[in-house]
Amino acid sequence: MVDKFVGTWKMISSENFDDYMKALGVGFATRQVGNRTKPNFVMSVDDQGAICMKSQSAFKTTEVKFKLNEPFEETTADDRKTRTVVSLDNDKLIQKQSWDGKETLIEREISDGKLVAKCIMGDIVAVRTYVKE
Repeated sequence: MVDKFVGTWKMISSENFDDYMKALGVGFATRQVGNRTKPNFVMSVDDQGAICMKSQSAFKTTEVKFKLNEPFEETTADDRKTRTVVSLDNDKLIQKQSWDGKETLIEREISDGKLVAKCIMGDIVAVRTYVKE
């Protein structure tokens, strides 16, 4: 179940995120803002089973609502238009974004009470760690 991901999570560390954004094709100015921003990650589930994931910061807030394993259109924080599918696999929440023949994965899992998000693009991996507020 996704219940263990539900809540508000505050970012405490971000490693290799600039290289990840470069691999995605994010421009210099947006990367500078992205590297300085420490967004909260907020996840909820409604009574219909729809999941809502928000990334909240002073710079930008993005929100997606979806059901597991059902593709949806997403506009990312860096304005990519992706076809996204989120699945649950071995207690990991896997978000697969596809656009322009490219693909990235964001794998989220709970480890030692922290939310660890691995952002993967090819051989580039960024790790962002959050604690529950």
